[in-house]
Amino acid sequence: MRGFMTRPVVAGAAVIFLMVAAIFYFSGGDEASREAGQEAGMAGATAAGPAETAGSAAGPAEQTSEEAFRRPNEVVIPVTEDADFDPTIPRHGSSLFGELKYGPDFDHFDYVNPDAPKGGAVRYGVFGSFDSLNPFIVKGQAAAGSSTYIYDTLMTASMDEPASEYGLLAESVRHPKDYSSVTYRLRARATWHDGEPVTPEDVVWTFETLKKSHPFYNAYYANVVKAEKTAEHEVTFTFNQTGNRELPQIVGQLPVLPKHYWTGKNAKGETRNFAETTLEPPLGSGPYRVGKVSPGRSITFERVPDYWAADLPVNAGTNNFDKIVFEYFRDTTVALEALKGDRVDFRIENSAKNWATEYDVPPVRRGDLKREEIRTMNPAGMQAFAFNTRRNKFKDARVREAFNWAFDFEWMNKNLFYDSYTRTDSYFANSELAAHGLPQGRELAILKEFEDKLPPEIFTEAYENPKTDGSGNNRANLRKAAALLKDAGWTIKDGKLTSEQGEVMTVEFLLDQPTFERVVAPFQQSLKRLGIEATIRTVDTPQYKNRTDNYDFDIIVDTFGQSLSPGNEQREFWGCAAAEKTGSRNTAGICDPVVEKLIDKIIYAESRAELIAASRALDRVLLFGHYVVPQWYSPNTRLAYWARMKHPEEMPPYSSGFPTIWWADKGAAPAAPERGEAE
Repeated sequence: MRGFMTRPVVAGAAVIFLMVAAIFYFSGGDEASREAGQEAGMAGATAAGPAETAGSAAGPAEQTSEEAFRRPNEVVIPVTEDADFDPTIPRHGSSLFGELKYGPDFDHFDYVNPDAPKGGAVRYGVFGSFDSLNPFIVKGQAAAGSSTYIYDTLMTASMDEPASEYGLLAESVRHPKDYSSVTYRLRARATWHDGEPVTPEDVVWTFETLKKSHPFYNAYYANVVKAEKTAEHEVTFTFNQTGNRELPQIVGQLPVLPKHYWTGKNAKGETRNFAETTLEPPLGSGPYRVGKVSPGRSITFERVPDYWAADLPVNAGTNNFDKIVFEYFRDTTVALEALKGDRVDFRIENSAKNWATEYDVPPVRRGDLKREEIRTMNPAGMQAFAFNTRRNKFKDARVREAFNWAFDFEWMNKNLFYDSYTRTDSYFANSELAAHGLPQGRELAILKEFEDKLPPEIFTEAYENPKTDGSGNNRANLRKAAALLKDAGWTIKDGKLTSEQGEVMTVEFLLDQPTFERVVAPFQQSLKRLGIEATIRTVDTPQYKNRTDNYDFDIIVDTFGQSLSPGNEQREFWGCAAAEKTGSRNTAGICDPVVEKLIDKIIYAESRAELIAASRALDRVLLFGHYVVPQWYSPNTRLAYWARMKHPEEMPPYSSGFPTIWWADKGAAPAAPERGEAE
């Protein structure tokens, strides 16, 4: 996914924007969602891992009092190929397959309010804790926002184009026609907060350091073999292959760090160590700097009044709040009450139950606390129970498939979720990249290349999740599950599912928030009827991160956010190299030669049509591999926020834009409380 720059580390309460979420779900847009989700986990909405759902939607009877945002509803990209485009000529932006929407002389993005007032503060609730301000290493739990607000990137994405970037630190970009390298020319006026200029040496040092410090960056930039200064304000990245159209794009997403700061000394005279956690506010170049820090409790980012890029067109109408405050909560109920009590300003509500039952309160009735639903154009991605296939008991795909047959989504949706969700049946759900029906056309041709290595049903059966009538009586599905387990060598002995080698099937669902226990409990009971002893273990955020980073789990709830232009990040999700690296996104441990080849086809796609076909082929192979038990999604996202928070009338199609394009109405005062309500 273009723009997915850090590994989500908390599973327990999620929104994929994938967005958020998504996370991310697109870069350059939803900073609060992206950062809170991927680094800390939102209170009631984290991109890192699901609470109740990846998306949000109210049930049929749940009507909001506000008009929905005006935005598109279809997740199909209109692409205009530019046959005359010459990539060797420097230009102000880049796009994967189509023309740039905005020309070199544009004043601002269409979706912003260029006259948005500056000032005020926004408070945002996140779940968990933090002990570091260095988000670029595996070690520690980084604070929400610590990789977003204080650092600028070479390029920044627009929120109304699926795969376009415009210069931020870089004023121009160019690359040869064979995509063997990319060159960025830095803006001469770009400076760090201490007044020092941003240099090519900073860019080179950042690239080399991040690849060494985190498995995500090492995988994401695996084909970028060198960064070097090639002129006074110029840096060139060299690739180890040609034809990879995505590489120039993802290099533009590189957050640039100050070499002189990280190789210098701290206030105690000690040389800083990038590989270690730190609570020293780091030096940045972005629109905000770190303000007050209360480790594990809150962090405040303060707007930089003399921010060097404040007047750039890409920043017009953005970064409007003087302060962005992340308040940490360890209990999701407390987090929701904090919103109602005006201790936080904004919440992405991922619980259908909460949306239906918890917002009939005086501030909502008065109109002070608003509820809105938006429909996004982002893929929902995959939220699922993910198996750790490194463990022998999950090596057989038939065993994994049996778990899916034991999962009664229809009963759960009816009884727990107010019929709000759709069962996820694709790793690219809610997009044109999803595989449906039988393979055909170019997708079929791609799959035929690997026919002898794929299960035959890929070509003869459409993937469908098991279904029930929602009554809670899923005996037929459990019989199918038992048959699959028997075929795999597992039978009931003394009431326990036992392998031919005498191993008893026990599984632990590892969670980091108790809110998901009510979802796992019915699944646990179904598994018990198959002779599977399933337990639920809920741990705190640091322990959860440590165990998932080191793959010390049986089953977790994980999310795999996708963009509309998948690419190199697929290696981090499903690649063999990632499966062996500590802290990677390949939590399932997938290592399949066919998957490796299909990832390459996505990365090297030369047209939008080829990318779609390759993505569908990969989707189909992953689905028939039964690496996860798919959960659910909604194309809608629920937002609850205090009315003093304002957004543009025309919202961008690929992000809520919070808090980047929102602002505070400083003149808005809360209405008088209702009679009998406490002041």
